[in-house]
Amino acid sequence: MSELPAEMAEMTLQRSSRDQGAVHDRLEEWLAGVLPAGAEPVVTLHAGVDSNGMSSETVVLDLTHTVDDERVTEELIARVAPAPEDLPVFQEYRLGDQYDAMRLASELTDVPVPTVRWMEPTGEVLGTPFFLMDRIAGVVPPDVLPYTFGDNWLFDASPEEQARLQRASIEVLARLHAIPDAAATFAFLDPAEAGYDGATPLARNIAKTRAWYDYAVNAPEGSPRSPLVERGLAWLEANLPDESADPVLVWGDARIGNAMYDDFRPVAVLDWEMATLGTREMDLAWMVFAHRVFQEIATMLGLPGMPDFLDEDAARATYAELSGVEVGDLTWHQLHAAVLWACVFMRTSARQVHFGEIERPEDPESVFHHRPLFERLLEEVGA
Repeated sequence: MSELPAEMAEMTLQRSSRDQGAVHDRLEEWLAGVLPAGAEPVVTLHAGVDSNGMSSETVVLDLTHTVDDERVTEELIARVAPAPEDLPVFQEYRLGDQYDAMRLASELTDVPVPTVRWMEPTGEVLGTPFFLMDRIAGVVPPDVLPYTFGDNWLFDASPEEQARLQRASIEVLARLHAIPDAAATFAFLDPAEAGYDGATPLARNIAKTRAWYDYAVNAPEGSPRSPLVERGLAWLEANLPDESADPVLVWGDARIGNAMYDDFRPVAVLDWEMATLGTREMDLAWMVFAHRVFQEIATMLGLPGMPDFLDEDAARATYAELSGVEVGDLTWHQLHAAVLWACVFMRTSARQVHFGEIERPEDPESVFHHRPLFERLLEEVGA
């Protein structure tokens, strides 16, 4: 078996230089002003979640306070935008948009989106904006090391259990996409609201992707330019798919690793940083492609992986059955996903260099764990 890349072998990826003692004290003080008089909040911080996610900071906490003359303890999560000095993955963190997207998705569907509680938009408390939401009990398909490597609950499950999880995860997409009049309800998620131009939602989303890539190479401690990404962006911009259907709410980072499960069914749909207005294909292609990335890594290391899981044809058929809508070709959207994953890897590797976890790579594309898959997609479309 090939040696595991050092970046992936690193189990704990540092996300923040924020002082946890100060976080505790400021959270407690802020909550005293947010909660009713006499609540007397006491905050207990727990270890963060390191196995999945490398964007926002996640603070796990208990909140004990007085409600109707009784002391109650609630289990919460704080989602905190990263500080600029910690090399954020994204060029901007519109936490208010994430908060509202989660709130509306929870109110308008039966998708298990955690209840959001309080939003602090100014950054005056912790240095950057944050919001609090309910903490849900469940298990997550691991990212580090990827679930395709084996020795985890999903890999070890029966084919029937894996199929149940796959179907239930695709059903999440179908239900989110069924929210009526998404263009009006989620207008704040249209990339146009953040200043990205384009005649259609996809055109505006690809403009946003190009801006993210430019940020990845031009930001302080940024990465060298990537010929692969630039080839991909040029082809995507020149070959925009038809968008005759109405736009839908797009979860964005629609991976099974961004959901929590109980009995192989989602109990919490998480990580809404990439939520946008767009097409159904964006979410379905992302879910399929995310698994392809992990399967690719497993195959490169001589592991069997899970080759029959989240197969594109099966995923398309399940989505059509559950939604009543036949989606279009996913080729464009999977290449878009490949470009977005490359931007993620550029930013997370820059952060690892910043925190001294890896040496700065000579080849910027050597950190693309999906590089062979990316290259094959470019060859398939003739880019």
